[in-house]
Amino acid sequence: MFKNIVVALDCGESSHRVLHALNSLSLTANSSIIITHILGKEGDESAVDRPHPSREIIEDQLRCYQSQIAAPSEIEVIFGDPAEEIIRLANIYQADLIVIGSRGLTGVQRVIEDSVSSLVVAEATCSVLVIKA
Repeated sequence: MFKNIVVALDCGESSHRVLHALNSLSLTANSSIIITHILGKEGDESAVDRPHPSREIIEDQLRCYQSQIAAPSEIEVIFGDPAEEIIRLANIYQADLIVIGSRGLTGVQRVIEDSVSSLVVAEATCSVLVIKA
């Protein structure tokens, strides 16, 4: 059913749930999976206190995830605003589906932080599968 799928992974615990959901779809040899991780923009103040693994470590982790997918796939590690870059990739690859995790923000925290998954759902031109963390 879905041929081109963009899978956004944060390389955290939710990534395993996202991959499980992806593998539960009817993937075939004709499916094309784009596994992506978006590194925040340089100077992004909201990410200052969080530890940042190197791009090399992220790529190694994504290759590990890639080996768990039963369809052809490629990896994209990109700098930028996560929601914007996920949507941009979906447009470039003409995605039929975006699969993304949700951190489960609620109430005021969700409004203040503008959850990436909510922004992707609102702006994407294709279907979006959000997996609760």
